[in-house]
Amino acid sequence: MKKSHLIFFILILFAFQACKTVSNKVDKTISEEEKKLSTFLNKTAEELKIEFGEPDLIETTNKENKNFVYLKSKLKIKCERRFEINPKNIVVGYSSKNCF
Repeated sequence: MKKSHLIFFILILFAFQACKTVSNKVDKTISEEEKKLSTFLNKTAEELKIEFGEPDLIETTNKENKNFVYLKSKLKIKCERRFEINPKNIVVGYSSKNCF
């Protein structure tokens, strides 16, 4: 009986280690995404379009700003990147969801 408990304990340890590894990889990828998107702050909308192309959707906010929305699908996971553009056509904000 004790041998089966030991095996079960070892299997649980391996499972936790695997989860930690996946979590670390996701955190690293999210950090890289943040770095990449932050480079567009205070740049023009034209520079953004050079990198990402024409947006899939353009939304107008109540502050007279526009949101350029870029959609991408990879392995059935939908990635959405949003860039907030002020009236002077400068990127003033961004967000990213499921982009890794």
